[in-house]
Amino acid sequence: MGSQWGKDSCYTRAMKEGYRSRAAYKIIEVQDRHGIIRNDDNVVDLGAAPGSWLQVIRSLTQGMVVGVDLSPVPPLEGVKTIVGDLTEPSIREQVRAVMGVVNVVVSDASPKLSGHRSYDQARAIGLGEMALEFACTVLKPGGNFLVKSFQGEDFHILLNRVKEHFLSVKTYKTHSSRKGSAEIYIIAKNFIGQPHETERSL
Repeated sequence: MGSQWGKDSCYTRAMKEGYRSRAAYKIIEVQDRHGIIRNDDNVVDLGAAPGSWLQVIRSLTQGMVVGVDLSPVPPLEGVKTIVGDLTEPSIREQVRAVMGVVNVVVSDASPKLSGHRSYDQARAIGLGEMALEFACTVLKPGGNFLVKSFQGEDFHILLNRVKEHFLSVKTYKTHSSRKGSAEIYIIAKNFIGQPHETERSL
């Protein structure tokens, strides 16, 4: 989740306030406007490195906080991290074993951008679908889901798939996103599927 846009004002502010990247302000903004995390929720953060979302999430809940990423996340007090691929069933099993009940899954994961808009968007949609499948296999009924994607001709595919599994689904573009960026977040509340069963239907 690290900044790829250089040392802009958000980056400078993040460093001054002790966050690991400017991305911290994105989840702060989503939380302030949409309240996806309650103070006793167990939360999983996918694509968690370098850990700025974990820093914010840890301050929002007294529940368990777990981060998953292909890269190691530098330690944070009160946070458990798992190194691995979110698409691997073994990682989901680790999360279930550690947390038991999962109330919220968030993902700010992005593919490495090539500069080819249609290709990058397709990869982002695929990554969003993987995050959705992860969420649908670990969330308790009524749980919430937040995922980053990119606007484009295929965005509706991911959005519609999210709508199949949650009662309330909205999109939101944060003010902290880079100007001109196609980045957009899907905010989904009240998971209606049953954990472990939805995996087969995605």
